[in-house]
Amino acid sequence: MPERHISYVNPCVKYVMFAFNFLFWVLSGAIVGAGLYALADRWRTGGIFAKADLFQILIDIPVMMVIVGVVVFVVSTAGCVGALRENTCLLKLYSGCLLIFLLAELGLAICALIYPHIIIGVVDKQLTDAVIKDYREKPDLQNLIDFTQIEFGCCGLTERYGYHDWSKNEYFMCNESNPSVERCAVPYSCCKTNGLDLESTFVNVMCGYNVQKMSDSEARKRIYTTGCIPAITTWATMNLNIIGGVAIGAAVLQAGVCIGIPKATRSTN
Repeated sequence: MPERHISYVNPCVKYVMFAFNFLFWVLSGAIVGAGLYALADRWRTGGIFAKADLFQILIDIPVMMVIVGVVVFVVSTAGCVGALRENTCLLKLYSGCLLIFLLAELGLAICALIYPHIIIGVVDKQLTDAVIKDYREKPDLQNLIDFTQIEFGCCGLTERYGYHDWSKNEYFMCNESNPSVERCAVPYSCCKTNGLDLESTFVNVMCGYNVQKMSDSEARKRIYTTGCIPAITTWATMNLNIIGGVAIGAAVLQAGVCIGIPKATRSTN
């Protein structure tokens, strides 16, 4: 009779892996569901991917949620089922995916350290065109931008133009031919009062009106003038120890799983 090879997984590793991946499985399923709901809602309003190129589609928030959610769902499913059923093929697939993620993260980190100005330049150009122009067209993107500008005390994206980036949006464009009532304005989230009227609890959405017509010194009294990319870069630099510690911890965890799975699995005849 042919020999049968039976694989065993260390019980401790088995149930820890199952619990860990089950959590990610549930979270990724929720992310996919939320992304699909947002896409369906946009489809009903007829605003899905209107006049969008491939890059704009890929950085669209619901699309990113679906893509990331599906990838995490598939990988965590392999980890869950592989650990519970002690299936070495699925466990090898799981560890291989983690290895790919780890190498991609290391590659991005190395590129960011060696070519920071090139990466920031690409982000400046691509995100300014894709994000600023779609501010009023996509409510989810609008909420994200408003949250970012309020939390980081910034306005616009780039270091060079700052709050003048909003002139690239058709509603805020600062020229005489623009019929919008928001001509030469910036979003309320740029205001130093966060759009709140000091005498009430209502949001003053007009606090940024005509700001682009002002001099920089006058504008600074009412709004944040620094672009969000340099503001976030400064925040990251100030919190580099925390960010670095989290990144190293995640990398060590991924590497440990990749190395530990083969050692925790043994075969017998």
